[in-house]
Amino acid sequence: MNLRLRPETEEALREEARRSGRSQQEIVRAAVDNYLASVPEQPARGTDPLLTTGKVHPPRRPYRRVTPTNHLPEGVRRSLDLLDREDRF
Repeated sequence: MNLRLRPETEEALREEARRSGRSQQEIVRAAVDNYLASVPEQPARGTDPLLTTGKVHPPRRPYRRVTPTNHLPEGVRRSLDLLDREDRF
């Protein structure tokens, strides 16, 4: 593995190695280990994390086509135009 750091990060790493008496490699290994220990485990590929964590429930019925019941007023082309009215300012 070849790791390229920004010059200011490289200098800070060098300084920390000098200050602590540890090698740069040891400091980077510890930092990567700490980072990987704090990252939540990823679900298997192809599964939705919202479903697997229970934040979202799967649909009870398969997809069905929906017929709109609300229509825009005459002369209004898109819903965004309803928000851009001059009388709102």
